Order: sequence, then C-alpha cells, then structure tokens
Amino acid sequence: MALRPRGILVLSVHDRREGEEIPLSKRTFIAALLTLAFAAALVAGTAGARGAGSLNGAGATFPAPLIALWQQSYHASTINYNPIGSGGGIQAITNKQVDFGASDAPLTKDQFAACPCVQIPWALSATSVPYNIPGTGYGLHMTGPLLADIYLGKVDYWDNPKIKKINPGKSLPHVKITPIFRSDGSGTTYNFTDYLSKVSREFRNKVGNSTQVNFPAGIGARGSSGVAAALKRTEGGLTYVDVAYSLKNHFKIFKIQNRAKKWTLPGIRSILAAASLVKKVSGSNEMHIVDPPANKKYAAAYPICTFTYALLQKSTDKASDVKAFVKWAVTKGQTVPGAQKLLFVPIPKVVQTAAIKTLSKVH
Repeated sequence: MALRPRGILVLSVHDRREGEEIPLSKRTFIAALLTLAFAAALVAGTAGARGAGSLNGAGATFPAPLIALWQQSYHASTINYNPIGSGGGIQAITNKQVDFGASDAPLTKDQFAACPCVQIPWALSATSVPYNIPGTGYGLHMTGPLLADIYLGKVDYWDNPKIKKINPGKSLPHVKITPIFRSDGSGTTYNFTDYLSKVSREFRNKVGNSTQVNFPAGIGARGSSGVAAALKRTEGGLTYVDVAYSLKNHFKIFKIQNRAKKWTLPGIRSILAAASLVKKVSGSNEMHIVDPPANKKYAAAYPICTFTYALLQKSTDKASDVKAFVKWAVTKGQTVPGAQKLLFVPIPKVVQTAAIKTLSKVH
C-alpha cells in the first residue's frame, strides 16, 4: 500500500524478484480497504482518548527526572511537564494556566487563598551539596553550621582551618570559595534554607527560609540545570541541587554531618531514615524532615531531605484525569523502573494515605 501525491491511494503488492508493483484484484482491494478503514478508526479512537486525557503541568525542577519516568510509564493520559521552578509552578496553577503545578516548597496561607488549591506530597528525595575543588577527591566532609557560614560569606577559602579540621589528611587548596545559588523561585532553595536556618541562628536571622532569599555571598543561576552548569565551570564552587542532578553530572558531593554526628550521603537508606520522622500528616500536608534529632532511630538520616508536592485546583474541568494521574503517581508511580537509581524513594504509607485522601477535595 502506498500513498501517492494529490491524495491518490494505490493498493498494490511488491514483487521483490522484479522490483515491480503489481495491482491487486478487485476483491483483494475491497478487503484491504475495509481493513484500512478499521485500522484508521481504531487509531483515531485511541488518539482521541489519549488527547482528551492530555494533562499539562509546570513547576519544580526537583521532581522533573521522576516525572520524566512517569511520562514514559503512565498511559491513561499524555503528560506534558515544564520544569520552570517551584515559584513558576505555583503561579501557573494559581492562574489556571496548567492542569497541575509542582513545588518543593509548601504553599503559604496567602498562596492557598489565591489558588485555591490542594497540595499533595508525591515524591521524596534529597538535596545534595556538590563541589568543584581542584585536586580533591570524593567524600569531603561538611557540617551544617560551616555550610551556613560559607553562604553567609564568612568562610572564603577551601584551606580554611575549620574545613581542614573536619577533613583530616585531605589536601585542600588555597582556592577561593564561590557559593552558587538558585536565582529563581526554587523549592530546592526552600529545602536548603530550611536546613541552614535550623542549624544556624545567624543564617535564620540574616537570610531566612524561603523559595528566594538574598544570599550575602556567591553567584546565582536559574534552575537545577543552571546551577549544575555554573558549578562545572567554576573552580572552587559549591552549590545545592537535587541529588538526581548530581548523579547525572557525576559531581563529587559532600558528606554532611547529621545531629547524631554521623557523616552521611544522600542514599536510599539515609533518605528513608529522615522520612521516618513523619508520624502523622497535617491537614495541609506540609512536612519538614530536615535535620532529624540525634537519636538512634535517625542515626543514618541524611539531614537535607524533602517531600515535593503536586498542586491541584480544587475545581477543574480535568478533575477526573488529573486525579487519576496523581493517584497513580503516589501509588504505582513510586516504583517505576529507574526511580530509585535517581534516589527517589517511595513515600511512606502514612504520607501516601494522606495524599489519596486529599484527592477527594478535587472536583
């Protein structure tokens, strides 16, 4: 069968021996035409169903690698997602420009009122702290208070005595430290400053915890990919970025000391240990799991972990489709192939239950 110019349909079989097209008989032509019509109807029906369930989302870059896996595995709707940052995602869902938003930062009371939305925890991972220090290897140590001092501009060089003290036997060069931060509204910034505000009173008072803050030192870049690119070209740089991006870029990342005085890397076990801090979920689903207590239960916990949220309008024409997708995301979507390699860990049962319950508020 071949489609000719000007829309003329010619049905034929191809004679491989002679390289000629041989016209079909009238009976064969009619049978083939009916088969073609059936196939076309089947494709059209499938495309129509898929198109009717097309969902558009935008927001946090943090869950973008996981959402990319969901796009491949979820078949009830076509999922389109634009990773423009948590701030952009909140604005887009508030303005009804998308069917769902995504944010690593929980909504404020004013944002809830402006939307009006629900926020549903649908992914769990960690913020890594990668570095580009010439002449050093993997596994350098870093503490929360010292990290806060670096972003406050109080520690200027990598061979600072405070850094050398926690890295005995490591050769640290006299290279200027360049902190790199997100210049756009970012849930990763929220998670990072949430942690630094908890471990440093000075940081909390001078900078605070938000999606966008005024860092006293360093250079800014947009998005997770932006800070990753800036780190690659900045000798002496360090930044904070979703651990999936550090894995993708083969960055060296700091071992961060937790409150139990253990040096920890973001990994499946250490993220789960931090998430075990959640015993119950508030009505808004807001959760904070940074810097868990210094007891045996959390001894393995990585201290800069976070949940990230889907944002849905309470009233939407796409209620059925978007609820089906988010329910799938918080259940079967948690274990799609490749998710744990990117260090996205299944959300705890108590969080999953709260997420599904919240979906009933969407109509």
